[in-house]
Amino acid sequence: MRDEDTPSSSLEPPDPNRVLTRTNWAALRHAYGPATDAPEMLGALLNADQSVRTRALDNVHGILHHQNTIYEATVPAARYVAAVLSDPRTLLPVDKARGSFPGCMRAELLTWIASVADGVRDAIAFDDYPPAVAMRGMRPLLFSAASTYVDDIDRHVSEAALAACIPLLDDARLVHHRAALVPSVREVLGTSELWQHRERAIDALDDWGEDSSGLEGQRNPFLFCDTDLSPDDFSWHPGSREGQHEEPPF
Repeated sequence: MRDEDTPSSSLEPPDPNRVLTRTNWAALRHAYGPATDAPEMLGALLNADQSVRTRALDNVHGILHHQNTIYEATVPAARYVAAVLSDPRTLLPVDKARGSFPGCMRAELLTWIASVADGVRDAIAFDDYPPAVAMRGMRPLLFSAASTYVDDIDRHVSEAALAACIPLLDDARLVHHRAALVPSVREVLGTSELWQHRERAIDALDDWGEDSSGLEGQRNPFLFCDTDLSPDDFSWHPGSREGQHEEPPF
């Protein structure tokens, strides 16, 4: 599930081209069968054509991480995404459908990492499901990649990075980073225009034993009291473009 040279727990991002070319994709599966098409999907995230980039992003969500499920192919896909976050081409825009979160491709990829990280939180039992175990082992790499952008000048990127870091900090190897992120979680994520981000900030601070007073979340999102999104626009959390879960294949 990884290229042959780099351990999954390494903090150094792998060479993205090696991930594409040295992963045995045919031996891995995604939502619709063997992941032989994964290299094309992932490579297209950096395509010069905005419509191609957008379609690739939809495929990365809808095929490699369909309805937030961790598949075998999700693991090397996450390594690739972590590796390309610093590529200047991730600053390019993507098409936005109604209900999409704002931001460039970098923000979108960080949101995807948030969804993957949510899927392997410590509270979820996997019974040794190998892709989930492998993804948990990779959390230090994903945190190293995402945390680079928590102070980004682009507010959308910064918020997406913080949203990605929070579930990764379940990891015992990373929990010591929580204290340093608390101010940004409060001051950036907690004041987001998106209620999903504000809610994530409140939940994180409460879980970490920190003060969340003064932050305005939306405890019942189905009331749609906020004006951020209409019911038609609803997406359940910032790691989901599809707005729903399916039962994982384990």
